[in-house]
Amino acid sequence: MRLIPRDERFFDMFGELAQRITTSAKLLHELFSHPDRLVEYEARIKDVEHQADELVHQVNKRIDTSFVTPLDREDIHLLATRLDNVVDLIDGTARRARMFRITETREAALQLTDVLVRAGECIEEAVRDVKKPQSVADIGRRIKDLEEEGDATYHEAVGALFDGTPNALDVIKWKELYDKLEEAMDECEDVSNVLESISLKNS
Repeated sequence: MRLIPRDERFFDMFGELAQRITTSAKLLHELFSHPDRLVEYEARIKDVEHQADELVHQVNKRIDTSFVTPLDREDIHLLATRLDNVVDLIDGTARRARMFRITETREAALQLTDVLVRAGECIEEAVRDVKKPQSVADIGRRIKDLEEEGDATYHEAVGALFDGTPNALDVIKWKELYDKLEEAMDECEDVSNVLESISLKNS
């Protein structure tokens, strides 16, 4: 019997961070669907990014004040940081879309953000099941499949930018946006790997 109970609130905070990934990814999908409302969606994504930053701040503060944590302190910090990184990358994509004055909808951007939304939902599920290694491993394989789907879409989209005689500025703008979306997807896989490691260590 524990004399000092473990601080289980960390798991709730991880869940809240994971929700911010899905929320911001859905908003980014809407941004690329409705570029006429770009300023509105970019602002809403920025608000979610601030929420995620505050959650990470709370996690780090709680690490310092908790006598007994449910996971290694290093793992808590790493997972919170990885989750926040995905939100930061989504926010960075939205900011670039606004800076680049995006005015058109491109199917590849919708496909890539759809993959991000599904990856976010998988991460939420994995965080809920973090104490079940087999479930987390199964979800990890789904995230890997999504990452590969995103890679295929990314490569096709970037190649298509150079078809014919494209406008050079359009190529530069969309290539950078696609790069950021792929980077966000890669970070989702990194989150999945951290979750799998934590789940195995604490099973």
